[in-house]
Amino acid sequence: MKTIAVTGGSGKLGRQVVAALLDRQYQVVSLDQRRADLPCRQLQVDLSDFGQVAGALQDADAVVHLAAIPSPNGFPYAAIFANNALSTYHILEAASQLGIRKVVSGSSESSYGFAWSPAPLSPDYFPIDEEHPQRPAECYGLSKVVNELTGEMFHRRTGMQVVSMRYSTIMTQQEFARMDAVNPNRYEKSMWSYIDIRDAARATVAALEAEGLGAVSLNVTSDDTLSELDTEDLLRICYPDVQARKTRLTGRTAVVSNRLAKEKLGWQPLYSWKGN
Repeated sequence: MKTIAVTGGSGKLGRQVVAALLDRQYQVVSLDQRRADLPCRQLQVDLSDFGQVAGALQDADAVVHLAAIPSPNGFPYAAIFANNALSTYHILEAASQLGIRKVVSGSSESSYGFAWSPAPLSPDYFPIDEEHPQRPAECYGLSKVVNELTGEMFHRRTGMQVVSMRYSTIMTQQEFARMDAVNPNRYEKSMWSYIDIRDAARATVAALEAEGLGAVSLNVTSDDTLSELDTEDLLRICYPDVQARKTRLTGRTAVVSNRLAKEKLGWQPLYSWKGN
């Protein structure tokens, strides 16, 4: 595995992943609709055009697919769903035809439905793990569910390894300085869940290098919450209706579980908004 194609290489996480791959001596090509100041080869590609996608992946040994509209805002809903679902299908279809055996695809914790739900929505239990039902009520979360199912289909058809990364809110050190960790309701719908961008990039590279994963979806989140309060205090205030616990939540333990990512990838988050 020498050459890695990164879609969305000019994006927030994409830039960090490109840098992490170059640090590990991979050759990297960024596939994006815009050019950026990147230290790698760049191709301007419309991922809605299958021919362009197949052409751009000709020399790739593996793919990290991060290009997407990142929320249900700013575009018509149909455009958000169509862009995210079709681009992922094109990446996986082209990869299968070209004999590419590994794809890491950017999914989201939004696929569970809580973050963007138009009506109040509570989990079945805490902490939320990958076995929890996905119940999106909007186009963005739905697109991520469809993309994960698409990855499973291609694995069944070709044996391709497809790792769907359910990233929580990806944050930089500068963003940590602006956050509100005092108000318990500030990050209630996103379950106070976050991941430092450096840890997100490390998890992405680990997923690319891992073997024998088949098709799997993994929560990529920190070990703690975006709050000064202890986790059980947060839950008593914001989710008193949810009494079920799969594991004990002590201190400021995260309410979205990253246990499976740690087990499958040999990875663990190193950074916290509280400092290290």
